[in-house]
Amino acid sequence: MENPAPRHGARAAGTHGAVEREHGATADAPAAGTESETAHPKGGRRLPAKVVWPVVAALGFGCYTIWIDHTSGASGGQAALLGLIAAVVTGALGLVLVHFQSTMITDTRALAYGTLFGASMGWLYNLSGPSVLKSSAWGLVMGAVMFVVSLYIFRGHRVREPHGLHRPRKQGRHGQGHGTPHGAH
Repeated sequence: MENPAPRHGARAAGTHGAVEREHGATADAPAAGTESETAHPKGGRRLPAKVVWPVVAALGFGCYTIWIDHTSGASGGQAALLGLIAAVVTGALGLVLVHFQSTMITDTRALAYGTLFGASMGWLYNLSGPSVLKSSAWGLVMGAVMFVVSLYIFRGHRVREPHGLHRPRKQGRHGQGHGTPHGAH
């Protein structure tokens, strides 16, 4: 028996000829009464990536804070408390940023990511002992680097942005973008 051609976002299941949805496919919404895409195979629900990544980053930041504070001479309990506070604060700020990023234009979103990263890295650097001026300069440099990287990533994936294309090209007289003549490329 021949397998039917799979639909967009689906694949053929074994030799039965039935068509199943691929993991992560978004071509069709699940039919009423079927299992939701966010359901976990063991009966639980999966957390969306919008929640998982900020929490994982906050846990890593908290652990790194504990390590830096403890190696700088703080007691284990004090370092653990500082790490917990750092993880909670950066995790909350990261979740707020990820939640509201779809309402921001590209440049503002990149600036928000750069600010959060730069402030975090400057604070960690200050925790290890240097002066406030050196730590502020380090935070500004790291924030600027994150701004440029995130702006590059956001502009490189224009189709995936919540507001569509950043600057859609206008058609010129001859059908090319930005109105350039045919031979001027």
